[in-house]
Amino acid sequence: MSVSDLPTVNAALNTASAALLATGYVLIRTGRRNAHRLAMLAALTCSALFLCSYLIYHAQVGSVRFTGQGVIRNVYFTVLVTHTILAVAIVPLVLLTLTRALRGRFAAHRAVARLTLPLWAYVSVSGVVVYWMLYRL
Repeated sequence: MSVSDLPTVNAALNTASAALLATGYVLIRTGRRNAHRLAMLAALTCSALFLCSYLIYHAQVGSVRFTGQGVIRNVYFTVLVTHTILAVAIVPLVLLTLTRALRGRFAAHRAVARLTLPLWAYVSVSGVVVYWMLYRL
């Protein structure tokens, strides 16, 4: 594997994270707490691996310019800006949500998870959208 493969790896990790988040949500809604815990820890692992891979890639390659023109350019930058802002914001939210769950503070965990889950899912899915627009269009 080379550095040029990392954007595809990153998209795969984001896709896996989004799928695991959705799975974790369904599992907790059906009362399967242990399976929910495992799915969410797997989602966290995928997101952490993504972050490592992303940083390695951009340390080697730098910025990649979006070459699309017209309306698609505006769409790309709208998705990119919202993705980037929320990607920064989600880190402390995920850590707070995880900490509350691991400490058994489930009411507090649920309260913050109601915000964390949709934002984390958006970051994961929008990361894949950015990948497709940047590397596949």
